[in-house]
Amino acid sequence: MESLFQDVRYGSRLLIKRPGFTLVAVLALALGIGANTAIFSVVNSLLLRPLPLRDPDKLVQIWGVNAKLSRFKMPASYPDFADWRDQNQVFEQTVAYADWSFNLTGTNEPERISSAIVSPMFFSMLGIEPLAGRVFVSDEDQKGRDSVAVIGQRLWQRRFNSDPQVVGRSIELNAESYTVVGVVAQMADIPGLSEETELWVPVSHGYGFTNRRGHYLGVIARLKPDVTLQQAQSDMDSVAGGLAARYPEANMDGGVRLVPLQEEIVGKFKLALLVLFGAVVFVLLIASANVASMLLSRAASRQKEIALRVALGARRIRVIRQLLTESLLLSLAGGALGLLLALWGTDLIVAFSPSDVPRIKEVAVDGRVLGFTFAMSLLTGIIFGFVPALHASRPDLNEALKEGGRSATGGIGRRRALGFLVVTEIALSLVLVVGAGLLMRSFLKLQSVDLGFNPENLLTMQLELSGPNFKKAAPVIGFHDQLLERIRALPGVQAAATRSYVPIAADASFALLSFMIEGRPSDPANRPIAYYNAVSSDFFQTLEISVLKGRVFDDHDVRKAQNVAIINETLARRHFSDEEPIGKRITLNDENPKEEEWATIVGVVKDTKTRSLEREPAGELYMPFAQQPEPFMSLMIRTTSKPETLLAAVREEVLALDKDQPVYSVRTLSRVLSQSVATPRFRTYLLAVFAGVALILAIVGIYGVMSYAVAQRTHEIGIRVALGAQTSDVLKLVVGHGLLLAVVGIAIGTVVSFALTKVLASLLFQVSVTDALTFTLVPLILAGVALAACLVPARRATKVDPMVALRYE
Repeated sequence: MESLFQDVRYGSRLLIKRPGFTLVAVLALALGIGANTAIFSVVNSLLLRPLPLRDPDKLVQIWGVNAKLSRFKMPASYPDFADWRDQNQVFEQTVAYADWSFNLTGTNEPERISSAIVSPMFFSMLGIEPLAGRVFVSDEDQKGRDSVAVIGQRLWQRRFNSDPQVVGRSIELNAESYTVVGVVAQMADIPGLSEETELWVPVSHGYGFTNRRGHYLGVIARLKPDVTLQQAQSDMDSVAGGLAARYPEANMDGGVRLVPLQEEIVGKFKLALLVLFGAVVFVLLIASANVASMLLSRAASRQKEIALRVALGARRIRVIRQLLTESLLLSLAGGALGLLLALWGTDLIVAFSPSDVPRIKEVAVDGRVLGFTFAMSLLTGIIFGFVPALHASRPDLNEALKEGGRSATGGIGRRRALGFLVVTEIALSLVLVVGAGLLMRSFLKLQSVDLGFNPENLLTMQLELSGPNFKKAAPVIGFHDQLLERIRALPGVQAAATRSYVPIAADASFALLSFMIEGRPSDPANRPIAYYNAVSSDFFQTLEISVLKGRVFDDHDVRKAQNVAIINETLARRHFSDEEPIGKRITLNDENPKEEEWATIVGVVKDTKTRSLEREPAGELYMPFAQQPEPFMSLMIRTTSKPETLLAAVREEVLALDKDQPVYSVRTLSRVLSQSVATPRFRTYLLAVFAGVALILAIVGIYGVMSYAVAQRTHEIGIRVALGAQTSDVLKLVVGHGLLLAVVGIAIGTVVSFALTKVLASLLFQVSVTDALTFTLVPLILAGVALAACLVPARRATKVDPMVALRYE
């Protein structure tokens, strides 16, 4: 132990005496270790740390699937959920839930509350204890006993000032009275529920309790202690098969898929996280190669010192231990500084991460992260210190101990090791830059997608009419028409319209409905489907959507007039490819429709990107709001100036018509679009930053090795110049050696990139993993960077004075 302390003290003195070398090495390692720590803290929170629920490894998400559309996961209908719950043999408990919303009125200003409808045992199954009062009990999903609510901690603090007497208090939700029975803390992310959920009511407030085709419920179950996921899947396959046999109209080709709850929550982010983690590991390897190059170069100046140690009897293992101790001191210092960088970097990642990343606010540097950083520091010190220590521990005693011996002479082995490290740095850098280039190309393609509408200067907000006044169609239509008239009269408003949901928005409730075409047989197994929208008469003009055929809706398309519809070009192509769609009739009631339920197609409009920029346009069916009124509406207001300036005026117009109707989800459509690409933008920028750091480290590495090579060959260059070598000859000698290493590294990196970029396939949009432009430009850029890094040492070599170089001999 005493000799170890001696090694530490001696190594510390040596490093302090070379502050420039120490600072550069520690900074390089801090960048690599800090980046790894920051990304690992995210991986730890999202993938490794268990959900803050009771026995989370036993919780599974249950999805409905269709044998013909196996990749398409569906929520459950209430009848299917009830049968899954009652007929399975593998679950302790099974609960259902759905995203919901309520207008909270009767206290201050009306507010839209993000809510959920849940089975009574929802909280107890997840192990969520109330902060005050209680959670639901088993029979509170029965009509007459279901006017109860559990509120979240944020709502309790914001609207009720953390009043402990809130339990038992009556509140108004959608103009109906509910009794608050408990308060719970904000819970972990649940698939399908907004992270802003602040209120829960029993699932009996949903709809479709007898309709097996009304799929809107999420389902979570807890496995029995001795049941595996595979056994549960087999049991549920049998249950689903029985339902398909008994209810072929609704459950034909129906099945189920079980997914561990944690995987369901973070699964879609797993690949991106692992890619980023792989990227920072590459950065650390490049940093380690850099420091190893520096240690190899420094070892040349220590040959006499090490030779004296060996000559005085020091064993080789003792020399290696001393050198490894110095490497570990560097890596631990780099780890300490890297931890500070990681604390700052983690805060940045959390601050700039997309809002839909689950559990991102739980990211923190905990004991596991600290252990990871310490282990990474030790491992890094051994990795970059071992090869230099091996080389330095075998000095040439005769040469090193000569009185006039060239202490800076480097052997062939050291030169090869340095060359190998440079090649490794370039290859790893190229892989990272290629990956960043592919993601950047993909992101640019995503941003240049044709939306089919004009998002500029569009203010969007949502509204759901609630209360006894809006139980019938006429008051809903009247409110809708008056509101649009008032908004259009506001200064700065160019046009205003409504539709069922905000396009591209992540929180949009898309209505996917089946329909029937007149004159064609109704096949329950192959019903045509489309995304349904109820829109105001001037919706297409407001969003500037092109009309390809026919006409748009007008003021004559009212409730008592003939029903009409407009379809998009995708729906027209799929179902009317060989005939004219204008004049054809369709109905949303594909089981014995009445005459008044048929709608005549009067127009075909251009496809729009309404669900996602990355998805191909789906079939869309539009109907006039006046003929298909519904209390939920999304306002679209095109302005002549900044849209945000009109918010207060629009809210006043709504409250002037009805003081209990709040507007919510207020945002510009440009912001909605920006949020829709937040995840690909974030991962692209983050990988680009890591690739940039890797490139800088590679440049420093090439420059350092070439500078060392010039210093090593000063005598040789002096002789060449004395014998008549020209400046160009010296430049070719030095630059040629550097470019040879670069070309080898680029070649290896290109081959590795072809193999590794396949994992990026699911993250790319309209870009191949072997994109020719990326694989052409990146090697050329890296070659140019390598050339620039070689030129400075090469120019220094051309200025070698042969008399000075030869004098040392």
